[in-house]
Amino acid sequence: MIVGLSCLILLVGLFINVPVFICVTAAILAYFFLTPDAMPVIAAQRFVGAAENTTLLAIPCFVFLGNLLNYTGLTRRLLKLAEVLTGHFKGGLAQTNVMVSTLMGGLSASNLADCAMLCKMLVPEMTKLGYSKAFSTAVTAAGSLITPIIPPGIALIIYGFVADVSIGDMFMAGVIPGILCCIALMITIRIIAGIRDYKPVREHGPSGRELWDAFVGALPALGLVVVIIGGIRIGVCTPTEAGAVAVAYAVIIGGFVYREMSLQNFKDAVLETAKATGGIMLIIMACSAFAWILTYERVAQDVAAFITQFTNPYVFLILLNVFLLILGMFVEGNAAIIVLVPLLKPTVLAMGIDPVQFGLIIILNLAIGCLTPPMGTVMFIANQVTGTKTGEFIREALPLIFALLVVLMLVTFVPAVSTFLPYALK
Repeated sequence: MIVGLSCLILLVGLFINVPVFICVTAAILAYFFLTPDAMPVIAAQRFVGAAENTTLLAIPCFVFLGNLLNYTGLTRRLLKLAEVLTGHFKGGLAQTNVMVSTLMGGLSASNLADCAMLCKMLVPEMTKLGYSKAFSTAVTAAGSLITPIIPPGIALIIYGFVADVSIGDMFMAGVIPGILCCIALMITIRIIAGIRDYKPVREHGPSGRELWDAFVGALPALGLVVVIIGGIRIGVCTPTEAGAVAVAYAVIIGGFVYREMSLQNFKDAVLETAKATGGIMLIIMACSAFAWILTYERVAQDVAAFITQFTNPYVFLILLNVFLLILGMFVEGNAAIIVLVPLLKPTVLAMGIDPVQFGLIIILNLAIGCLTPPMGTVMFIANQVTGTKTGEFIREALPLIFALLVVLMLVTFVPAVSTFLPYALK
């Protein structure tokens, strides 16, 4: 009964847009102060204990790397490469928008940061070329959802930590689904651009010289992906160490090669990283404590008992997708991963579903939820930056959401989409 009340407090708080950390903390305090013989000191222990895992050190490293991108000139060079590759297609700037999100997804690690930055950079330019503001905003928001899927997305790190799965495997697992999301969105945009006659930004495809110049300019940025994934896969460094090495690499490129990053830029990036990391860690700490409550009260066992009634893995996966899509409309993605994975993982393993594939299913579902009302965080950020009304945004986003759902079905029912690279490269 008291657990139910705590869950109700959590859901009501999320629904009325109270910050996630405050909602979860209120639910935890309600449980410990209303439960007879419960010791509130346990809540404090669970909060602190969740932050003591060294795996989580990867989070500030990759958040810092994402914040450095703008100041080092790497983002602009990635944008130039994306424009050369896709600018001659119909809807060229919208295609470029999705392509640059994919290229940056392996670096920025945060879909919210990616969305806010590209909304500022590209939506004004798209509207000047005749795209509607709502369509431009929807494309930018949808493209930014590739970020948590392409390594080193923060969601991949958090899932690996909670599910006790190799973060290196999760990084590799996200590559093919991320590329498929990019292709699906670009095809959808091409169809819409053909119907609405959105013009390309370039009259012809790139010449060999243009392509070479753009590639060489973006090579240091693309090299970051090699540093991160390559270092982990060949065993030179852990994910945390790879993040630290990538930060040092970005600082050297921005400060001494491109010479575009000043000391003030570095200080700004540090401050932005401290704020973002603080918010992420507070959510992880609170949700870990709440997950302990659910486990202690045998909610995990009850959920597992209910789900195992469905002995067919395909039926289970369909129900899981429906549940996660609905949940993603209300609950912040990283919080949902921390709470749900310990509850569902035993059942997933019992049904023979690969935990790597399961992780991609969860992350992709919750990413799509970020694009939908009532609690879609990416939707809110995009609309706030561009001044777009929610109703207009949803109408333009529906075809893009459908494209992402097609990829979700592939990840769900074709395990090799997510598991091929992790196991092929071992």
